[in-house]
Amino acid sequence: MNIIFDLGGVVVTWDPDAIIAKVFEGTEVRAKVRSEVIGHADWLEYDRGTLSRGDAVARAALRTGLQESAIEELFRQVPLSLVPIPGTVDLINRLKQRGHRLFVLSNIHPVSIEHLETSYGIWDLFEGMVISCRIHLVKPEPAIYTRLLRDYALDGAETVFIDDTEVNLEAAARFGIRTIRFENPEQCEMRLRALGCI
Repeated sequence: MNIIFDLGGVVVTWDPDAIIAKVFEGTEVRAKVRSEVIGHADWLEYDRGTLSRGDAVARAALRTGLQESAIEELFRQVPLSLVPIPGTVDLINRLKQRGHRLFVLSNIHPVSIEHLETSYGIWDLFEGMVISCRIHLVKPEPAIYTRLLRDYALDGAETVFIDDTEVNLEAAARFGIRTIRFENPEQCEMRLRALGCI
C-alpha cells in the first residue's frame, strides 16, 4: 500500500493559535492575526513559494495595521513550533517495517521545510515528498495530486492519504485515493488497521 502523510498537524505539530499567542496579546488582535495573516490567501501563496517571506510580512503588516517587527516575529516562530509528533513517527516506522511505500504531500513554505529537513532525521522513512513551495502547487488543487501520482507512479486505488484538513481529503478522494482525517496517532492507527494496513 502507498501511504501519504501531510506534515503540519499530522507528522509535526501545527497549532497556529499557540504560535500567535506567543507574539500577540489580546483576543481581538489574535483573532485578526488568525484571519488576516495565517488565514489569509497570502499564506497559501507563501506556501506555494510564489510570495517571499519579506513580501508576506510587509503585506500582512499593511493589511492589519500591526507592527512589521511583530509580524516578522510571528513568521520566525512558525518553523520553530514544528516538532515531530512521537506517536505519528512511531506509526510511520511500523508502517515502513511492514513494507508500505510512504510519501509526504504538504503545503509548507521554504523556511519551515528547510528547518524540518535540517533539524530532524525522519526523512529517510519516506520514499518521496511533494512539497508545495518547490513545485508552486498547493492542496487542494487537483494538479498537486496529479503530480504526486505521476511522479511516483502511484495507483489511487492502492493509496491512502492522511491529512487533518477535510477539503484536502475531498480533493484526493476524486482521484480514487482512500482518505483518513487525522485527529491523533491512535485514531489514525485504528483507521489504518480497518483498511488492513496494520
